[in-house]
Amino acid sequence: MSIVIPVALVAIVGLLASCMLSYASKVFAVQEDPLFLDLRAELPGANCGGCGFAGCDDYAHALVDDPETSCTKCSVGGAGVAKKLASLMGQDAGELEKKIAFVMCNGTTDNVAKLYDYEDMTSCKAAKQLFGGSKLCPYGCIGLGDCVEACQFDAIRIIDGVAVVGRDYCVSCGACAKACPQKLIRIIPESAKVQVRCHNEQKGADARKACSTACIGCGMCAKVCPKDAITIENSLSSIDPAKCIKCGMCAAKCPTGAIQDVLHTAEQKEKIKKALQMKEAKEAEKRKQEALKAKAEKEAAAKAAEAHKS
Repeated sequence: MSIVIPVALVAIVGLLASCMLSYASKVFAVQEDPLFLDLRAELPGANCGGCGFAGCDDYAHALVDDPETSCTKCSVGGAGVAKKLASLMGQDAGELEKKIAFVMCNGTTDNVAKLYDYEDMTSCKAAKQLFGGSKLCPYGCIGLGDCVEACQFDAIRIIDGVAVVGRDYCVSCGACAKACPQKLIRIIPESAKVQVRCHNEQKGADARKACSTACIGCGMCAKVCPKDAITIENSLSSIDPAKCIKCGMCAAKCPTGAIQDVLHTAEQKEKIKKALQMKEAKEAEKRKQEALKAKAEKEAAAKAAEAHKS
């Protein structure tokens, strides 16, 4: 009997409290804008922050509060969600292209020299405090997986000491890029299948000493590019996706293999290489013939001048 009374009192107090809370929730409830509720229902709920806002709720509120806010910021939802948001907002989402994260490094254990054996915290940020990491290249992937931990979509892995992005799984939220202490992950159009896979800004000899597949800034790729899509800055090549026609000639010409071409097959790459060699041979022969012609003309002019004197 002594136990029943306290239990009953607790139950009664709990019931009264729940009734009061239920009443208060109705009286003081904040009425959400119906448009916000519709917008929020279309967002995926990943709360990854890739849109630049604190989460899906924050993005939906921003769309309601400021009609100028773009409907295309949800990288997880992609074009499908953008079109639904635009429809609700009375806007036109336009044509959208999928984007992906790209790791500008190919410094695998076979390609890059090692400074020391690192056996401390499994963190790129922590390892960077020790001479910039355990690899000789100060710009390369440290390979301890800060980007892997940051990715909510299981789209990135450490393979042979370097982060590799799964194109089919990446939603371009940018979390991996923010987590990388080396700042070598960038978001690019999914169609950009020919890219420089290097971030080393050292001069050619030093870059090559640190990594066998480093970009050495030789400019050979820029010379063969038919669309002037490649620029060299800080001893590092960069390809403009807007100008690139994905011909693959830059990758075929690169002496270190720093340019990654995921569009063409091995057979196609070999054909591109041979075609480029034939083109260069023809140009070399043309220059040779022009030089011989110029020499012959010069000699003829010299003989004519000599004859005129005599």
